[in-house]
Amino acid sequence: MKKLIAGAVVASAMIALSGCHTNQAKPEETKAAAAVQMNNDDLYEVSHEGRHYVFDDFATYQSFLQVGETSYRKVYIGGGPKGETLVFGLTGKDKKKLSGIAGIDMYNGKLEAAEEFYGEMRGEDGRLYVFSTLEDMEDVRTVGEAPYRFTQIAAGPQGQTVVFVLNKSNKKKQPVELMAKFKAMNNMK
Repeated sequence: MKKLIAGAVVASAMIALSGCHTNQAKPEETKAAAAVQMNNDDLYEVSHEGRHYVFDDFATYQSFLQVGETSYRKVYIGGGPKGETLVFGLTGKDKKKLSGIAGIDMYNGKLEAAEEFYGEMRGEDGRLYVFSTLEDMEDVRTVGEAPYRFTQIAAGPQGQTVVFVLNKSNKKKQPVELMAKFKAMNNMK
């Protein structure tokens, strides 16, 4: 009887070990999962009622635009670009995290943006700035204006003036790809 039990234990251990070996993730699957977790491909900022809001999730950003509030947030009094209250709008999965939140890390320069970055910044002046690089977004946040831009009056979802922010490398080209991405993101034709 002891030999039978010992044999069963050894057999189940062999099955468990072989199962673990075949179920390991491939390196490219691990990289893809890490990229999804980083969420560094977009960032949205809104100046609203004396506060500066930052979102790394498009759905949370859109919800804020509709109701003017966000369910989950991290707040830093005086942390905004002009000393205003800085509010990071969080998703439900990020609300209990103490670190590793993409929007906070990107805003603070601790996480680089993805190569295919997209950003929007809405000012209280009715302008909607659209970005293809995080560096351009940081510059506009710091300076308050975009030195290189392509502007379309009343082209935004609520009739805002849309400013497609350019830089020295693309200042002489119409930002066709960025314009198309803006329209797709905002469900416009």
